[in-house]
Amino acid sequence: MLRFLTLLRSPFVVDLRALALLRAAVAAVVLLDLGIRSTDLEAFYSNMGVLPLSVLYEHLWNPYVFSLHTSSGLWQVQAVLFLFAALAAIALLLGYKTRLATFISWLLLVSLQNRNPLILQGGDDLLRMLLFWGFFLPWGRVYSLDARRQPAPAQLTYFSAATVAYIVQICLVYWCTALLKSSPEWSRDGTALYYALSLDQVLMPGGRLIYHYPELLRFLTLATYRTELLLPFVLFIPFGVKWWRLLFVFVLYGFHLGISLTLFVGLFFIINMASVLGLLPPSAMDWLEKHIVPRAQRLGPKVAARLAPLQPRLATWRQAVHLRVETSWSLSEGLWGWLRSLREGLVIGLLVYICWWNLDSIIKPEYAMKAPLRWIGFLTRIDQHWGMFAPSVFKDDGWYILDGTTKDGHHVDLNRQGAALTYAKPASVVSLFKNDRWRKYSENYLFVDNSYMRPYYCNYLLRIWHENPANPPLRQLDVIYMKEVSQPDYKVPPPTRELLCGCAP
Repeated sequence: MLRFLTLLRSPFVVDLRALALLRAAVAAVVLLDLGIRSTDLEAFYSNMGVLPLSVLYEHLWNPYVFSLHTSSGLWQVQAVLFLFAALAAIALLLGYKTRLATFISWLLLVSLQNRNPLILQGGDDLLRMLLFWGFFLPWGRVYSLDARRQPAPAQLTYFSAATVAYIVQICLVYWCTALLKSSPEWSRDGTALYYALSLDQVLMPGGRLIYHYPELLRFLTLATYRTELLLPFVLFIPFGVKWWRLLFVFVLYGFHLGISLTLFVGLFFIINMASVLGLLPPSAMDWLEKHIVPRAQRLGPKVAARLAPLQPRLATWRQAVHLRVETSWSLSEGLWGWLRSLREGLVIGLLVYICWWNLDSIIKPEYAMKAPLRWIGFLTRIDQHWGMFAPSVFKDDGWYILDGTTKDGHHVDLNRQGAALTYAKPASVVSLFKNDRWRKYSENYLFVDNSYMRPYYCNYLLRIWHENPANPPLRQLDVIYMKEVSQPDYKVPPPTRELLCGCAP
């Protein structure tokens, strides 16, 4: 019986060093995400932008969610919250007060995502869930500042309900996105990738290279669908765990690198690649330690020499912060000690809840989760949906023209820095977007159900344009979409002009 139980739990045993690597990768992604988002503080998170608080509350707000970022419509307040989030992410990266840093990072990430749901994508759900499960994982036990104040762990392998939840969560991402891809173009016709690469809004150079090879696209489509559906099962094989995990990580890294070269998906591929680092087996971590740790140790004295002039100030600041944090943290540690006995049951309960949440879109309606139970998911933001390009690929392709009419009657395109207006298709539609957040916002802008968004974007563009004295004053701005519906067999229909919104100063 003991051997049988050991065999059953073997797929869920992880290396503490791999968890530490997962922690550092998640923290680095959070910092990168904050850096990209910070370039649009006013546009996406203030009342002067495209989604004022009044509009958020009227059209998008769920009474069960929370957001510290809704405390003010000023971009300056958002900047302060971004700074706090960055400090928490740095602490998480270094493994300083790891559990507290994890909680604060999760809290501020949830708050930030709730402030503007119009720019979110599947990777945001995964990043949020990695931080959520990270709170229950000992990912600060090694390779951290916290580890210096603790005895070395007796063993580097670790098993708990949280490791089960972490591995099942990764599997759910791929299983659900495959099961939700119910159209024939994914499972039978093999045309889904053709349609995906027909979307100029997400087409990258790598996609252009393979776009004109239909048989290759068909093979890649069917391979993608079957990989998402079948590959996660290898993580549950109780023998040869090391090799199955290496296969899983290797295949997914190739999979997401391929996505990044062909489709413009923002941080989606980076988040997914970071998410599987906790699966690396001890042999892989031994290899990494042998080749990377010595280099890091050689780098340490150089960094210390650079920081030497700052040591007196850092020591004073650290002592002051240490006194304040230790008092509050001792209380939270006491609370955590009380909850520790209930932690395993709590994690298992949350995992069952999340599995139920994910399955309710693919099972019979009578078995779906009922509305009175959903508040838990909304409050903690463990709600999730993995419908990437599902059930079929979006086919309403096209590009935006921001037609500004100057006071002397000339037409300029604000989407091309005020160049003379032309209806010709740009050589690279994807280059019109500042980042993937704007691409996602523009995608949501098209839907009729989101028509309330349109005047705010139009007026925001007008204001930004007129803030630059070098720009000619406009008397009218029209947001135009040149719709080009993707057709089979490389047919390209003439685009149709759709006026989405018009506004004047």
